[in-house]
Amino acid sequence: MPKLSTRITGIMPSGKDGWEVHFAALARKQAGEPILMLSVGDHDFDTPEGTVEAGVEALRKGHHHYIQLAGLPRLRTGLAKLSTQCTGVETAPEEIIVTQGGQGALFGACQALLDQGDHAIIIAPFYATYPGTIRAAGGTFTEVLALAENGFEPDPKDIEAAIQPNTRMLLINSPNNPTGTVYSRKTIEAIADIAKRHDLWVVSDEVYWTLAAGREHISPRSISGMKERTLVVNSLSKSHGMTGWRLGWLTAPEEVIRYLTNLNIVSSYGMADFISHAAAEAVEKGHGVEEIAERYKARRKIFMDALKGANNISIRGSEGAMYVMVDVSAVEPDAETFAWGLLEAEQVAAMPGTSFGEAAQGHLRFSMCQEEEVLKEAAQRVRRFAENYVRRQRAAE
Repeated sequence: MPKLSTRITGIMPSGKDGWEVHFAALARKQAGEPILMLSVGDHDFDTPEGTVEAGVEALRKGHHHYIQLAGLPRLRTGLAKLSTQCTGVETAPEEIIVTQGGQGALFGACQALLDQGDHAIIIAPFYATYPGTIRAAGGTFTEVLALAENGFEPDPKDIEAAIQPNTRMLLINSPNNPTGTVYSRKTIEAIADIAKRHDLWVVSDEVYWTLAAGREHISPRSISGMKERTLVVNSLSKSHGMTGWRLGWLTAPEEVIRYLTNLNIVSSYGMADFISHAAAEAVEKGHGVEEIAERYKARRKIFMDALKGANNISIRGSEGAMYVMVDVSAVEPDAETFAWGLLEAEQVAAMPGTSFGEAAQGHLRFSMCQEEEVLKEAAQRVRRFAENYVRRQRAAE
Protein backbone atom coordinates (compact mmCIF):
# COMPACT_ATOMS: atom_id res chain seq x y z
CA MET A 1 0.00 0.00 0.00
CA PRO A 2 1.16 3.65 -0.31
CA LYS A 3 3.26 5.10 2.49
CA LEU A 4 1.53 6.33 5.65
CA SER A 5 2.36 9.71 7.16
CA THR A 6 5.09 9.96 9.75
CA ARG A 7 2.59 11.94 11.83
CA ILE A 8 0.38 8.89 12.34
CA THR A 9 3.10 6.23 12.46
CA GLY A 10 5.16 8.23 14.96
CA ILE A 11 2.48 8.72 17.62
CA MET A 12 3.22 5.48 19.46
CA PRO A 13 6.71 4.09 18.78
CA SER A 14 6.87 0.32 18.86
CA GLY A 15 8.16 -1.41 21.95
CA LYS A 16 7.11 -3.03 25.18
CA ASP A 17 5.61 -1.26 28.12
CA GLY A 18 3.73 -2.19 31.27
CA TRP A 19 0.33 -2.00 29.61
CA GLU A 20 0.93 -5.58 28.54
CA VAL A 21 0.36 -6.61 32.15
CA HIS A 22 -3.07 -4.98 32.15
CA PHE A 23 -4.16 -6.44 28.84
CA ALA A 24 -3.02 -9.93 29.83
CA ALA A 25 -4.89 -9.64 33.13
CA LEU A 26 -8.01 -8.36 31.37
CA ALA A 27 -7.98 -11.27 28.92
CA ARG A 28 -7.69 -13.74 31.79
CA LYS A 29 -10.48 -11.96 33.71
CA GLN A 30 -12.75 -12.15 30.69
CA ALA A 31 -11.91 -15.85 30.33
CA GLY A 32 -13.27 -16.46 33.82
CA GLU A 33 -10.23 -16.26 36.11
CA PRO A 34 -10.83 -14.44 39.43
CA ILE A 35 -8.30 -11.67 38.73
CA LEU A 36 -8.47 -8.62 41.01
CA MET A 37 -8.25 -5.75 38.51
CA LEU A 38 -6.48 -2.81 40.13
CA SER A 39 -4.79 -1.69 36.94
CA VAL A 40 -7.08 0.85 35.24
CA GLY A 41 -8.85 3.97 36.48
CA ASP A 42 -12.40 3.35 35.35
CA HIS A 43 -15.11 3.48 38.02
CA ASP A 44 -16.56 0.17 39.18
CA PHE A 45 -19.92 1.93 39.61
CA ASP A 46 -22.31 3.41 37.07
CA THR A 47 -22.94 7.07 36.25
CA PRO A 48 -25.21 8.68 38.88
CA GLU A 49 -28.88 8.05 38.16
CA GLY A 50 -29.76 11.74 37.88
CA THR A 51 -27.33 12.14 34.99
CA VAL A 52 -28.56 8.98 33.26
CA GLU A 53 -32.18 10.13 33.51
CA ALA A 54 -31.22 13.53 32.10
CA GLY A 55 -29.65 11.77 29.12
CA VAL A 56 -32.72 9.61 28.53
CA GLU A 57 -34.99 12.65 28.79
CA ALA A 58 -32.81 14.58 26.33
CA LEU A 59 -33.10 11.74 23.81
CA ARG A 60 -36.87 11.62 24.18
CA LYS A 61 -37.14 15.38 23.76
CA GLY A 62 -35.42 15.18 20.38
CA HIS A 63 -31.91 16.39 21.23
CA HIS A 64 -30.41 14.40 18.35
CA HIS A 65 -28.93 17.17 16.23
CA TYR A 66 -25.80 19.24 15.62
CA ILE A 67 -25.01 21.83 18.26
CA GLN A 68 -22.62 24.79 18.53
CA LEU A 69 -19.03 23.83 17.73
CA ALA A 70 -17.62 25.17 20.99
CA GLY A 71 -20.32 23.42 22.99
CA LEU A 72 -23.92 23.82 24.09
CA PRO A 73 -24.24 27.35 25.58
CA ARG A 74 -25.95 26.04 28.72
CA LEU A 75 -23.12 23.55 29.23
CA ARG A 76 -20.38 26.10 28.59
CA THR A 77 -21.97 28.35 31.20
CA GLY A 78 -22.02 25.52 33.72
CA LEU A 79 -18.45 24.49 32.95
CA ALA A 80 -17.28 28.09 33.29
CA LYS A 81 -18.66 28.11 36.84
CA LEU A 82 -16.99 24.77 37.51
CA SER A 83 -13.71 26.08 36.12
CA THR A 84 -13.98 29.10 38.40
CA GLN A 85 -14.21 26.69 41.35
CA CYS A 86 -11.36 24.53 40.07
CA THR A 87 -8.85 27.22 39.16
CA GLY A 88 -9.84 29.99 41.56
CA VAL A 89 -10.13 32.44 38.66
CA GLU A 90 -13.38 33.91 37.37
CA THR A 91 -14.09 32.19 34.05
CA ALA A 92 -16.41 33.24 31.23
CA PRO A 93 -18.23 30.79 28.93
CA GLU A 94 -16.19 32.24 26.03
CA GLU A 95 -13.07 30.81 27.72
CA ILE A 96 -14.48 27.25 27.54
CA ILE A 97 -14.56 24.71 24.73
CA VAL A 98 -16.26 21.36 25.24
CA THR A 99 -14.21 18.35 24.08
CA GLN A 100 -14.37 14.60 23.70
CA GLY A 101 -13.13 13.82 27.18
CA GLY A 102 -10.07 15.23 28.89
CA GLN A 103 -7.97 13.60 26.18
CA GLY A 104 -9.74 15.72 23.57
CA ALA A 105 -8.87 18.82 25.59
CA LEU A 106 -5.23 17.76 25.82
CA PHE A 107 -5.11 17.02 22.09
CA GLY A 108 -6.59 20.42 21.27
CA ALA A 109 -4.16 22.20 23.60
CA CYS A 110 -1.13 20.56 21.96
CA GLN A 111 -2.47 21.30 18.47
CA ALA A 112 -2.94 24.94 19.45
CA LEU A 113 0.46 25.49 21.03
CA LEU A 114 2.98 23.35 19.13
CA ASP A 115 4.31 23.70 15.60
CA GLN A 116 6.34 20.98 13.88
CA GLY A 117 9.60 20.56 15.78
CA ASP A 118 8.60 22.64 18.81
CA HIS A 119 9.72 21.37 22.19
CA ALA A 120 7.66 20.63 25.29
CA ILE A 121 8.55 19.64 28.85
CA ILE A 122 6.56 16.99 30.70
CA ILE A 123 6.89 15.91 34.30
CA ALA A 124 7.39 12.19 34.89
CA PRO A 125 5.58 10.19 36.18
CA PHE A 126 2.97 11.31 33.66
CA TYR A 127 -0.36 10.15 32.27
CA ALA A 128 0.42 7.61 29.56
CA THR A 129 -0.97 9.59 26.60
CA TYR A 130 1.19 12.70 27.07
CA PRO A 131 4.12 11.66 24.83
CA GLY A 132 1.88 10.45 21.99
CA THR A 133 -0.29 13.56 22.10
CA ILE A 134 2.76 15.80 21.78
CA ARG A 135 4.11 13.67 18.92
CA ALA A 136 0.71 13.93 17.18
CA ALA A 137 1.18 17.71 17.13
CA GLY A 138 4.65 17.33 15.61
CA GLY A 139 6.41 18.25 18.84
CA THR A 140 9.34 16.81 20.75
CA PHE A 141 9.63 16.62 24.51
CA THR A 142 11.92 16.19 27.48
CA GLU A 143 10.93 14.29 30.60
CA VAL A 144 11.77 15.99 33.89
CA LEU A 145 11.89 13.38 36.62
CA ALA A 146 9.88 14.06 39.78
CA LEU A 147 11.59 11.71 42.20
CA ALA A 148 9.90 9.45 44.73
CA GLU A 149 12.08 10.72 47.55
CA ASN A 150 10.63 14.20 46.91
CA GLY A 151 7.07 12.89 47.04
CA PHE A 152 6.95 12.95 43.22
CA GLU A 153 6.96 16.75 43.15
CA PRO A 154 9.29 18.19 40.50
CA ASP A 155 12.32 20.30 41.32
CA PRO A 156 11.88 23.66 39.55
CA LYS A 157 15.64 23.77 38.87
CA ASP A 158 15.31 20.59 36.81
CA ILE A 159 12.45 22.12 34.83
CA GLU A 160 14.44 25.24 34.07
CA ALA A 161 17.48 23.17 33.07
CA ALA A 162 15.36 21.31 30.49
CA ILE A 163 14.32 24.47 28.62
CA GLN A 164 15.62 24.70 25.04
CA PRO A 165 15.53 27.59 22.55
CA ASN A 166 12.45 26.05 20.88
CA THR A 167 10.58 25.16 24.09
CA ARG A 168 7.00 26.38 23.88
CA MET A 169 5.01 24.39 26.44
CA LEU A 170 5.20 22.93 29.93
CA LEU A 171 2.71 20.15 30.73
CA ILE A 172 1.90 19.41 34.38
CA ASN A 173 -0.66 17.24 36.18
CA SER A 174 -1.87 17.78 39.74
CA PRO A 175 -3.48 15.87 41.39
CA ASN A 176 -1.27 13.49 39.53
CA ASN A 177 -1.99 10.30 37.65
CA PRO A 178 -0.33 7.88 38.44
CA THR A 179 1.16 8.99 41.76
CA GLY A 180 -1.74 10.79 43.44
CA THR A 181 0.65 13.60 44.39
CA VAL A 182 -0.93 17.04 44.86
CA TYR A 183 1.61 19.75 44.04
CA SER A 184 2.22 22.33 46.76
CA ARG A 185 1.60 26.03 46.31
CA LYS A 186 5.37 26.56 46.42
CA THR A 187 5.88 24.19 43.49
CA ILE A 188 3.08 25.73 41.41
CA GLU A 189 4.36 29.25 42.07
CA ALA A 190 7.88 28.21 41.02
CA ILE A 191 6.53 26.68 37.79
CA ALA A 192 4.57 29.86 37.10
CA ASP A 193 7.68 31.97 37.63
CA ILE A 194 9.62 29.84 35.11
CA ALA A 195 6.81 30.09 32.56
CA LYS A 196 6.65 33.87 32.82
CA ARG A 197 10.41 34.41 32.67
CA HIS A 198 10.84 32.14 29.64
CA ASP A 199 7.55 33.07 27.92
CA LEU A 200 6.13 29.53 28.00
CA TRP A 201 2.61 28.18 27.81
CA VAL A 202 1.52 25.98 30.69
CA VAL A 203 -0.93 23.16 30.08
CA SER A 204 -2.31 22.06 33.44
CA ASP A 205 -4.15 18.73 33.60
CA GLU A 206 -6.53 19.14 36.55
CA VAL A 207 -8.90 16.25 35.82
CA TYR A 208 -8.61 14.96 39.41
CA TRP A 209 -9.12 18.30 41.16
CA THR A 210 -12.23 17.12 43.06
CA LEU A 211 -10.26 14.14 44.40
CA ALA A 212 -7.52 16.09 46.16
CA ALA A 213 -8.55 14.50 49.48
CA GLY A 214 -8.14 17.49 51.75
CA ARG A 215 -4.95 18.80 50.16
CA GLU A 216 -5.14 22.31 48.71
CA HIS A 217 -5.49 22.15 44.92
CA ILE A 218 -3.63 25.04 43.30
CA SER A 219 -4.06 25.78 39.61
CA PRO A 220 -1.26 27.73 37.88
CA ARG A 221 -4.04 29.77 36.27
CA SER A 222 -4.61 31.39 39.69
CA ILE A 223 -1.08 32.80 39.91
CA SER A 224 -0.67 36.45 38.96
CA GLY A 225 0.16 36.86 35.27
CA MET A 226 -0.69 33.23 34.40
CA LYS A 227 -4.30 33.37 33.20
CA GLU A 228 -3.21 34.52 29.72
CA ARG A 229 -0.64 31.73 29.33
CA THR A 230 -2.39 28.76 30.99
CA LEU A 231 -4.66 26.14 29.42
CA VAL A 232 -6.48 23.87 31.86
CA VAL A 233 -7.50 20.35 30.84
CA ASN A 234 -10.55 19.01 32.64
CA SER A 235 -13.19 16.31 32.42
CA LEU A 236 -16.42 15.04 33.95
CA SER A 237 -15.15 11.45 33.70
CA LYS A 238 -13.76 11.07 37.21
CA SER A 239 -15.47 13.88 39.13
CA HIS A 240 -19.00 13.09 37.92
CA GLY A 241 -18.65 9.37 37.16
CA MET A 242 -19.00 9.83 33.38
CA THR A 243 -16.01 8.03 31.83
CA GLY A 244 -17.92 6.53 28.90
CA TRP A 245 -19.80 9.73 28.07
CA ARG A 246 -16.56 11.31 26.77
CA LEU A 247 -17.21 14.80 28.07
CA GLY A 248 -14.27 17.08 28.83
CA TRP A 249 -13.41 20.73 28.42
CA LEU A 250 -10.53 23.11 28.01
CA THR A 251 -10.27 26.44 29.80
CA ALA A 252 -8.09 28.90 27.90
CA PRO A 253 -7.82 32.53 26.78
CA GLU A 254 -10.75 33.48 24.57
CA GLU A 255 -8.56 33.85 21.47
CA VAL A 256 -7.29 30.29 21.89
CA ILE A 257 -10.87 29.03 22.18
CA ARG A 258 -11.78 30.76 18.90
CA TYR A 259 -8.98 28.98 17.06
CA LEU A 260 -9.82 25.63 18.67
CA THR A 261 -13.39 26.06 17.49
CA ASN A 262 -11.93 26.16 13.96
CA LEU A 263 -10.13 22.91 14.74
CA ASN A 264 -13.48 21.39 15.71
CA ILE A 265 -14.84 22.25 12.27
CA VAL A 266 -12.33 19.86 10.69
CA SER A 267 -12.24 17.24 13.46
CA SER A 268 -15.14 16.42 15.76
CA TYR A 269 -17.69 18.96 14.44
CA GLY A 270 -18.83 19.39 18.01
CA MET A 271 -20.25 17.17 20.70
CA ALA A 272 -23.35 14.95 20.87
CA ASP A 273 -26.53 16.92 21.54
CA PHE A 274 -28.17 14.64 24.11
CA ILE A 275 -24.91 13.99 25.98
CA SER A 276 -24.37 17.73 26.25
CA HIS A 277 -27.79 18.21 27.82
CA ALA A 278 -27.16 15.39 30.30
CA ALA A 279 -23.75 16.86 31.15
CA ALA A 280 -25.29 20.29 31.73
CA GLU A 281 -27.70 18.73 34.20
CA ALA A 282 -24.85 16.86 35.93
CA VAL A 283 -22.80 20.05 36.24
CA GLU A 284 -25.66 22.24 37.45
CA LYS A 285 -26.83 19.75 40.07
CA GLY A 286 -23.47 18.20 40.97
CA HIS A 287 -24.75 14.65 40.58
CA GLY A 288 -22.41 12.29 42.44
CA VAL A 289 -19.49 14.68 42.93
CA GLU A 290 -19.30 14.71 46.73
CA GLU A 291 -20.13 11.01 47.00
CA ILE A 292 -17.44 10.01 44.50
CA ALA A 293 -14.80 12.13 46.24
CA GLU A 294 -15.65 10.62 49.63
CA ARG A 295 -15.69 7.12 48.20
CA TYR A 296 -12.17 7.36 46.83
CA LYS A 297 -10.86 9.09 49.93
CA ALA A 298 -12.14 6.16 52.01
CA ARG A 299 -10.85 3.57 49.57
CA ARG A 300 -7.34 5.04 49.49
CA LYS A 301 -7.20 4.99 53.29
CA ILE A 302 -8.45 1.39 53.50
CA PHE A 303 -5.90 0.16 50.97
CA MET A 304 -3.00 2.11 52.48
CA ASP A 305 -3.88 1.01 56.02
CA ALA A 306 -3.97 -2.61 54.86
CA LEU A 307 -0.45 -2.25 53.42
CA LYS A 308 1.11 -0.60 56.49
CA GLY A 309 4.02 -2.57 57.87
CA ALA A 310 4.41 -4.77 54.81
CA ASN A 311 7.88 -6.13 54.18
CA ASN A 312 10.13 -3.69 52.31
CA ILE A 313 7.37 -1.84 50.49
CA SER A 314 6.19 1.71 51.09
CA ILE A 315 3.61 4.18 49.77
CA ARG A 316 4.63 7.32 47.87
CA GLY A 317 2.46 10.31 46.95
CA SER A 318 -1.11 8.99 47.00
CA GLU A 319 -2.60 12.20 48.40
CA GLY A 320 -5.32 12.49 45.79
CA ALA A 321 -6.80 11.08 42.59
CA MET A 322 -7.97 7.46 42.61
CA TYR A 323 -4.65 5.64 42.83
CA VAL A 324 -2.09 4.44 45.34
CA MET A 325 1.57 4.36 44.32
CA VAL A 326 3.57 1.61 46.02
CA ASP A 327 7.37 1.49 46.10
CA VAL A 328 8.53 -2.13 45.66
CA SER A 329 12.11 -1.32 44.67
CA ALA A 330 13.56 -2.81 47.86
CA VAL A 331 11.94 -6.11 46.90
CA GLU A 332 12.37 -5.97 43.12
CA PRO A 333 13.89 -2.97 41.29
CA ASP A 334 12.14 -3.89 38.04
CA ALA A 335 8.50 -2.92 38.51
CA GLU A 336 7.33 -4.85 35.46
CA THR A 337 8.93 -8.05 36.77
CA PHE A 338 7.16 -7.54 40.10
CA ALA A 339 3.84 -6.83 38.38
CA TRP A 340 4.00 -9.98 36.25
CA GLY A 341 4.93 -12.03 39.32
CA LEU A 342 2.06 -10.55 41.33
CA LEU A 343 -0.38 -11.40 38.56
CA GLU A 344 0.86 -14.98 38.26
CA ALA A 345 1.19 -15.77 41.96
CA GLU A 346 -1.68 -13.77 43.49
CA GLN A 347 -4.01 -12.91 40.58
CA VAL A 348 -3.74 -9.17 41.25
CA ALA A 349 -3.34 -6.79 38.30
CA ALA A 350 -1.47 -3.50 38.81
CA MET A 351 0.32 -1.11 36.48
CA PRO A 352 4.14 -1.01 36.55
CA GLY A 353 5.32 2.51 37.20
CA THR A 354 7.44 2.53 34.06
CA SER A 355 4.22 2.74 32.05
CA PHE A 356 4.21 6.39 33.19
CA GLY A 357 7.89 7.25 32.72
CA GLU A 358 11.22 6.19 34.17
CA ALA A 359 10.73 8.30 37.30
CA ALA A 360 8.33 5.63 38.56
CA GLN A 361 10.62 2.65 38.06
CA GLY A 362 10.42 0.38 41.07
CA HIS A 363 6.79 1.39 41.75
CA LEU A 364 3.36 -0.04 41.02
CA ARG A 365 0.18 1.96 40.56
CA PHE A 366 -2.93 0.44 42.13
CA SER A 367 -6.33 1.75 41.07
CA MET A 368 -8.95 2.17 43.78
CA CYS A 369 -11.77 1.34 41.37
CA GLN A 370 -12.91 -1.70 43.33
CA GLU A 371 -15.15 -2.34 46.33
CA GLU A 372 -13.53 -1.99 49.75
CA GLU A 373 -13.42 -5.72 50.47
CA VAL A 374 -11.65 -6.33 47.17
CA LEU A 375 -9.09 -3.67 48.02
CA LYS A 376 -8.45 -5.23 51.44
CA GLU A 377 -7.98 -8.64 49.85
CA ALA A 378 -5.69 -7.25 47.17
CA ALA A 379 -3.55 -5.51 49.80
CA GLN A 380 -3.17 -8.76 51.72
CA ARG A 381 -2.09 -10.54 48.55
CA VAL A 382 0.47 -7.81 47.81
CA ARG A 383 1.86 -8.15 51.34
CA ARG A 384 2.08 -11.92 50.99
CA PHE A 385 3.73 -11.77 47.59
CA ALA A 386 6.34 -9.23 48.78
CA GLU A 387 7.16 -11.39 51.81
CA ASN A 388 7.47 -14.56 49.77
CA TYR A 389 9.48 -12.74 47.10
CA VAL A 390 12.04 -11.70 49.68
CA ARG A 391 12.15 -15.23 51.06
CA ARG A 392 12.77 -16.69 47.62
CA GLN A 393 15.58 -14.24 47.06
CA ARG A 394 17.22 -15.17 50.39
CA ALA A 395 16.84 -18.86 49.67
CA ALA A 396 18.56 -18.35 46.30
CA GLU A 397 21.48 -16.63 48.01
